[in-house]
Amino acid sequence: MDLGDYVDALRSHLTTAAAAGTEQTRETARLLAETLEPAVRLALTDALSAMAAEVTAAWGEGLVDIRVRGGEPEVVVEHTRPDQPVDDVDAGGEDGSIARISLRLPESLKARAESAAATAGISLNAWLVRTVATGLREPTEPRPGRGPRRYSGFARS
Repeated sequence: MDLGDYVDALRSHLTTAAAAGTEQTRETARLLAETLEPAVRLALTDALSAMAAEVTAAWGEGLVDIRVRGGEPEVVVEHTRPDQPVDDVDAGGEDGSIARISLRLPESLKARAESAAATAGISLNAWLVRTVATGLREPTEPRPGRGPRRYSGFARS
């Protein structure tokens, strides 16, 4: 989704509103309009993300997400497959709440995670939730090679 038209419209409205003012007002509006783009893009992307979360919650048959590629937001719609099991961990915490975070990954790691999620037949978000939940589970048995007989260091022969 190209946000350029929305940013340009806001710039135009700002300079039009300032046209009725003094020269200093017009110059201030011009300077603001020039530096406005990053803040407007961030605010619009946040609004789109909140809207996507509301649609997902109301829809109940899939996931609507906003992903940013090359600085532009992209709407992604994933339908829940009827044969796809839903883990308790995917449904939220004990009280049903869900938290939204931003995760920055190297592009190569993101591509590997997307591939693993596609292989599992689930969304990247579901795959990440399951992977984190698995990593946080208490180990049921001790790992081999760990314990009182483990030595570290080096030796010369």
